[in-house]
Amino acid sequence: MRVPTFRLFGFQRPSDVVLPTLGRLEREVMQFVWQRGECSVRDIHDEFDGRIAYTTLMTTLDRLYKKNLLARRKDGRAFIYAPRVSPEELERGIAQDVIDVLLGRGEGAEPVLACIVDAVSERDRELLDELERLVKEKRRQLRRDTPLTRSEDA
Repeated sequence: MRVPTFRLFGFQRPSDVVLPTLGRLEREVMQFVWQRGECSVRDIHDEFDGRIAYTTLMTTLDRLYKKNLLARRKDGRAFIYAPRVSPEELERGIAQDVIDVLLGRGEGAEPVLACIVDAVSERDRELLDELERLVKEKRRQLRRDTPLTRSEDA
């Protein structure tokens, strides 16, 4: 069943919210830090060939630090920045927030799950198989982690 794409007044898609929240320069800086692993403001300034002011990069890194996307440590008078999350963890966190909001509506999870299955199967049937595998794996994990109840002990 194909659900029409539409936008409710006042509703924004997660990608519309997150990507602009980071901004173009923040995304470029995050890409550099993810590739490099650790870097200073000077490293990034050099990478940008001085096109962006040193103080602008300093402010950008500080904002990413305050958004919990970067960790930092002092090295002499400078900070050394490192990613706190991977690109995949960032995407997964965004997806988790969206799912939490949708499931937290109190109307039951079935419509949300049905929409996910429809969206996955329309894109790629192999993804549907992967979804089924993940569900089975999670069920096995939950059975292993669930302590026995009194009726199961007897």
